[in-house]
Formats: sequence, structure tokens, C-alpha cells
Amino acid sequence: MAEQAGYHPCTCIALDVQAYGGNNDRRQSEIQHDLPRLLSRAALNSGLDRSRWHIQAKGDEQLAVAPMDGSEPRIVDDYIRHITSGLLGYNQDRVSSARMRIRAAVHHGPVEVADNGFAGRTVVTTSRLLNSGPLRGALTAAPAADLVLVLSDEVYRSTVGGGHTTLPTTAFRRVAVQEKEYEAAAWLWVPGHDAHQLDLDEPGHRTGAAEEPYRTAAGTTPHGRADRSETAPTDSQPVGAQGPHVNGRDVSVNTFNAPVDLRGGVVGFGGPRG
Repeated sequence: MAEQAGYHPCTCIALDVQAYGGNNDRRQSEIQHDLPRLLSRAALNSGLDRSRWHIQAKGDEQLAVAPMDGSEPRIVDDYIRHITSGLLGYNQDRVSSARMRIRAAVHHGPVEVADNGFAGRTVVTTSRLLNSGPLRGALTAAPAADLVLVLSDEVYRSTVGGGHTTLPTTAFRRVAVQEKEYEAAAWLWVPGHDAHQLDLDEPGHRTGAAEEPYRTAAGTTPHGRADRSETAPTDSQPVGAQGPHVNGRDVSVNTFNAPVDLRGGVVGFGGPRG
């Protein structure tokens, strides 16, 4: 990205290595050498030109600012996948305490390359997402995961929700981020794990219940599945004031479009005739 004054539309990619401070000097040095190599290799394998990115390194962290040039879906999809793959190979022969595990956050908006780093609320928001409770909680709740990612709502809707990646909307869990002055919805992905099943201790969230997928104006998900939550009742399932009737009794009918944890619950199966 050419050096020039003023704000320009950018994508911010922030990454942080878990528990870096608890390592000894030799391990910290190893991480600082290995992390940039892993990220450079992931970008190369994704067909991304990091020479056009501004990169701010900070020991166990890295903030990259890339121009918004149409590569945003590839950053969210290919780049993150290759980082995850690289971590898998890096960690496979290591003891648990020597693994490298990463939190990642992606946001986009106007950024200025200033004399002492980057300026703009976009960079601040990316930092808030990276340090948010749900993202930290996901890494704790999925100890086998090498990477956890959170996308801002804007990035999620313009890439994953818009159908511009290979990632299904159902792989993402909507979370509430409240970090310092920042408060907004964001989208969590844990490669190789079901993010909906993780216990993040979120107020009002039922563990195991899938989040409502992003829907298009036509009432379908970006993958073309109909929104069954608005399906009208059929003649074989009369609906009165109290809902459907089976054998003269009022019953409640729920339609589940994603995995649901029913442990401890009672489920009945039957048709209109019982």
C-alpha cells in the first residue's frame, strides 16, 4: 500500500498468540521468529501480496493493514485457512505447553498510516474485537483449537453473508462484544469445531442453540435454503389460537434448522393423527 497521507479504505487483520508472556526467553524468541514466517507463508499460499500491506509487529501480536482491493473474501477465507493449516503442522509434534494458539480478528474501514502507527476508529475496533471476551472464551472452551476468529458484523455481511467465500454462514456464531467503549455484534468461527456448542458464558445464550443465519431479502439464506421460520401451516396441520392440534390436544411445534442440545428434555414424534 503506497505511503500517502489521509484516510483510505482498508482491511485490518489482527492476530495475537495465547499465553505468550508465560513463556521463557528462548520460547518467546522462537515465537517471534516463527509467527511472521507462518503468516508470510499463509499469505503466499493464498495468493495475497503482503508487500502491499502495512504491518505493525509487537512481539506476540501482529496488526496488518491491507488496502480494500477486492481481496477481503480471500483474507477471511483462504488466508485464515492457511494460517490454521500452518498451525496444525507446527503444533502436531509439540507438547501442549509449546503449542502456538492464535486469536484473530478482521474488520474494515478508513485507516490512516500515521507517523507512529495507524490512526482511526477502524484500528481501535479491530483491537477491541481481538481482546473481546467471546474470542478469549472460545480459545479456552476449545482447547484442541489452534485458532479462533472473530469478524466484525460489517466484514461478515460483506464476505460470508454475501456468499463470497466458501465458508457456510452456519459455521459462524453471532456474539455480543462489549470491550471498553465498543459494543456491537460480531461473528465467531472456530475452524474444526462447532462454535455454537462452546460455553462462552454469554448472558442469555443457550449453549447448543444455533444462531439465526444471515438472510437475504428474498427470505433465503445466502446458500439458497428457504427460511422455514415463516412457512405457512398446511391443511394437515390446522393452527388455531393455541397452535396445532393432535388427538384433540394443543401442542407446541418447533422447527430446528441446526444441531440442538436436547439433553434433559422430552421430545415427542408424530403426525397430525398422533
